[in-house]
Amino acid sequence: MRTDTAGLSRGLRSRHIRFIALGSAIGTGLFYGSSESIKAGGPAVLLAYLVGGAAVFLVLRSLGEMAVASPSAGSFGEYATRHLGPLAGFTTGWTYAFEMVIVCVADITAVGVYMGFWFPGVPRWIWVLAAVLLIGALNLVSVKVFGELEFWLSLVKIVAIVAMIAAGVCVIAFGLGDGDGHVGLSNLWSNGGFFANGIDGFVLSFAVVMFAFGGTEIIGVTAGEAQSPEKTIPSAVNSIPLRIILFYVLTLAVIMSITPWQDIDSSGSPFVEIFAGVGLKSAAAVLNLVVLTAALSAINSDIFAAGRTMFGLAERRQGPAVMLRVTRNGVPWVTTLVMIGALLLGVLMNVLMPGRIFLVISSIATFATVWVWLMILLTHVRARRAMSAAEAASLKFPAPFWPYGQIAAIVFMAAVMVLLGFHESTRVALVVGAVWLALLAGVHALWVRPRRPGPRPVAATKEQVAGMPDGDPAGLEGPAGAPR
Repeated sequence: MRTDTAGLSRGLRSRHIRFIALGSAIGTGLFYGSSESIKAGGPAVLLAYLVGGAAVFLVLRSLGEMAVASPSAGSFGEYATRHLGPLAGFTTGWTYAFEMVIVCVADITAVGVYMGFWFPGVPRWIWVLAAVLLIGALNLVSVKVFGELEFWLSLVKIVAIVAMIAAGVCVIAFGLGDGDGHVGLSNLWSNGGFFANGIDGFVLSFAVVMFAFGGTEIIGVTAGEAQSPEKTIPSAVNSIPLRIILFYVLTLAVIMSITPWQDIDSSGSPFVEIFAGVGLKSAAAVLNLVVLTAALSAINSDIFAAGRTMFGLAERRQGPAVMLRVTRNGVPWVTTLVMIGALLLGVLMNVLMPGRIFLVISSIATFATVWVWLMILLTHVRARRAMSAAEAASLKFPAPFWPYGQIAAIVFMAAVMVLLGFHESTRVALVVGAVWLALLAGVHALWVRPRRPGPRPVAATKEQVAGMPDGDPAGLEGPAGAPR
């Protein structure tokens, strides 16, 4: 396995990247969080997933254009630095890392909920702690091992989703199970109508819907460790959005056809609860194992993405040099340990507020996710406008619908940000988001900007960082004689 000059191992193939993105996006947002979106929008949530999916597709195509033209471990954080300025790149990169931490907390929370299906008497935080330690250890092995692990974990849940759709269709068509409720497609329009909670409910559902799509932007992060970015990135970008939309829309349509939408609660995964509710107990147990696997898969992808983003920030002197430490296998082990430490806070939150944590966390994650998507779109617009006609024509993977599609997506993302302030349970996301961005702006003004950030010459190994002068343990001043 060869190692590039940045110190990261290029061990990810096309199938790895495709399933890493699926692993990050098809997880807790679908298997657990979908109950919250159904509660908000009713059957109309199906339309919300279609609209949201279309907007995310435009984001991914914009990111794909830049990633193919300039693959980098820093990805959209580096692109924002290049085209929008250091402050934009700094806030984008660290907000994405923050997003991954928050999403991971939601995912490990779901692990505790799923394990409660089998062990209702065991405190949730025990399972949460076990998940953090297990996935963290696996991420320290090598990128190739990580890629293979994520491929098989994602494959399991994709096969399970297809099987669940098929089983659900059989339940609907042949009346299988011994549940007492009505089963049929008419559940999508006969319980208050398709827009059962009105336009207001439909609009508010986007706060959770967009959380579900969060993580797809990991495709840009994997470009720095892809073997052939010009081939793997377009393949992954073009295949992911349609599959996600199909998985979400079809599975939720089946769920709401088997059980009326108003009877779906958030006490567990709606997938498991529905099959248990119609009397298919063994199917529910198997499906609970699948959704547990899905949550572990999402945590696996998120730790990878956050670690690589922090590595890219350190390369641009927007993070401590210690984050450039890599193992002999090319794994940035310090950033992985930082993620594990941050997730231990999730264990504490599950001890202190187990009943309210998911909606609060998902709302904050939605803010961070949409902010990153906005910055990707704005970066792409600035990059395109700086190109000559010849440069734009020579792009290997140009984004479609330029520039109107990008403008529409920017307006949509801004609207979702505003929506978070309309509901009391999601309003906290705007407060946390505003404090976070203000904190980043302060850190940038006091620490990053005075040191005129620029790329470090090479990534430091453990031995190199250990040999840095005692007066500069974090490597903030750079090697002696290095340009500032």
